[in-house]
Amino acid sequence: MSKHADPLPPDCTHPADPDLLNRMFMHGRTFNRWLDRPVDDALLMRIWNLARLGATAANSQPLRVLFVRSEAAKAQLKPCLAPGNIEKTMAAPVTALFAADSQFYDHLPRLFPHADARSWFAGDAQKDMARESAFRNSTLQAAYFMLAARALGLDCGPMSGFDAPLLNQTFFPDGRYTVNFICNLGHGDPQSLHPRHPRLEFEEACRII
Repeated sequence: MSKHADPLPPDCTHPADPDLLNRMFMHGRTFNRWLDRPVDDALLMRIWNLARLGATAANSQPLRVLFVRSEAAKAQLKPCLAPGNIEKTMAAPVTALFAADSQFYDHLPRLFPHADARSWFAGDAQKDMARESAFRNSTLQAAYFMLAARALGLDCGPMSGFDAPLLNQTFFPDGRYTVNFICNLGHGDPQSLHPRHPRLEFEEACRII
């Protein structure tokens, strides 16, 4: 356990696998420094195969993920990054570019076959709704992905400090995909962690009516 790990609260002692909750939430932190341990294709596929099971509107699944791992790909990514994100991203074993597919609805006849769901989003009249749905649901799927990554033993470093137009031009030049946010993946260095910042209490963030 990291010296900065929080004690397990009572709510997390009930489930059959409290260690899993620890990995996903209690000890899950945003990492900026990485151990020299590779992340192989098989693990990335396992993470995706878990994350894809999460719910999306009309089973639309608009998230598209491009994994930047090679030195050549990192060299392309580097100019897209805010200065404060360069060092940690270049050192990360993998950086996931989470993007939204603007034409996700083309897959709906297969993904949601019991209704004509494609007609809900396709065409100029539905363009704004399709864009909003793609953004919302790709964000949701990216969160599923990060939780799945933590569950399978990886650490995450999500960030939004990048030049989105340049990144899209570099990695998604045909315009169909649009970057949402990016996330470094690997095995984080626990010695680099600072104490966790405060979180809002239930009464500050939630209401029951």
